[in-house]
Amino acid sequence: MKIQWIGHASFLLTTSLGRKILTDPFGNDIGYIPYDGDCDIITVSHNHFDHNCLDNLKKDTRLVNTEGRHSFNFCDITGYHSFHDESNGSERGDNIIFVYDVDGFRICHLGDLGHELSSDFIEQLGHIDLLFIPVGGIFTIDGTKAAKITKEINPSFVIPMHYSTPMLSFKLEGFEKFIMAMKNVNKTNSDTFFLEHKENKVPEVILLTVNNHSKK
Repeated sequence: MKIQWIGHASFLLTTSLGRKILTDPFGNDIGYIPYDGDCDIITVSHNHFDHNCLDNLKKDTRLVNTEGRHSFNFCDITGYHSFHDESNGSERGDNIIFVYDVDGFRICHLGDLGHELSSDFIEQLGHIDLLFIPVGGIFTIDGTKAAKITKEINPSFVIPMHYSTPMLSFKLEGFEKFIMAMKNVNKTNSDTFFLEHKENKVPEVILLTVNNHSKK
């Protein structure tokens, strides 16, 4: 499976059959170039401007922005309720954690998670092959909490997201606290990762690089 980081919390998942899932699309105002190609499914974790831009939504694209199980002919997507802050959503509202069962893998996107996860919830998630986790603090968990959650979930691979880069137009923390707390870090100069196996005993951190940014 091909995983491409579009920027921020947005990734394009391309299956072995060429079907495409886009997570948390953004518009033209956060510094990255939005994805404007075709995709089969778009998932939206919450209704904030940097995660829910549907301007490029095509007629036949399916939108998944609710909790519960959503079944398609090439994947199953399950949404779990969570919060954007540590105060049960009173500060920044709700957040949906999505798990994608596709191509024989289980992929989890934590959206703008703002709190730690209970052991019961982590048990409910089950084994995760690839985890997308926010690490930039301020509006979400920071790198230290993200590392703790990653170790508790224990995925084969983890890709940090939602952190400060030279392209991002608003302030977040960087990825440094997260990778300092983790081992087995693979820093790449590519925006793309190919998920081909799931045998890691210790989570491997894949640090991707967004190669394009908008000229603002």
